[in-house]
Amino acid sequence: MSRLRRMPPRRSYDQYCSAARALDLVGDRWTLLIVRELLAGPRRYTDLHADLPGVSTDVLASRLKDMERDGLAGRRRLPPPGAAYVYELTERGRALLPVLQALGEWGRPELGEPRPTDAVRAHWFALPLLRALDGEGLVEVRLEEGVFHLHVGAVSGPVYGDGPAPGEPDARLVLDHAVCTAVARGELALADAVRDGRVEVSGDGALAKALREA
Repeated sequence: MSRLRRMPPRRSYDQYCSAARALDLVGDRWTLLIVRELLAGPRRYTDLHADLPGVSTDVLASRLKDMERDGLAGRRRLPPPGAAYVYELTERGRALLPVLQALGEWGRPELGEPRPTDAVRAHWFALPLLRALDGEGLVEVRLEEGVFHLHVGAVSGPVYGDGPAPGEPDARLVLDHAVCTAVARGELALADAVRDGRVEVSGDGALAKALREA
């Protein structure tokens, strides 16, 4: 019997309702935030733990096992010289992107000013910026907190990633934390920030041109 089959059955609301069924799978604490991290592509357990401050190792391991069992994520071993195990979303798991986008949109009014206890990672701004960009292409974003890149309009594979863009991006955006936070909170449109000179846009791709001409 496989390791996954020996796991106890997941808890259920036992309600014949699609929302309840969905919450059976993703309603536990941390699950959707793990999905957020895995939207960047395959991640090692140690990387996930580093970018989910506050989660215990036991809870993270338990949630990942639940996600494997429920068909939201899988685990595989990288070929040498990596030889490490990584977790990645299945097609079913990746279909949660619009759910996270809608949840982020709904939660905008709750952001307010950062609290002293709030952790910050540059790539946590990826999903809000994806909502602000139309079209398709590779975008590199530079903040004081770090650099990440976006695969705007991607229908498969990662939708964002840490670090510089892999290859020449269609657009590069340079902006400060205050501007990015205002965009994330819905207080400032990205196009308005570009027009006001608060976002530096470079690149020859269609996305860069659209932002400069908006």
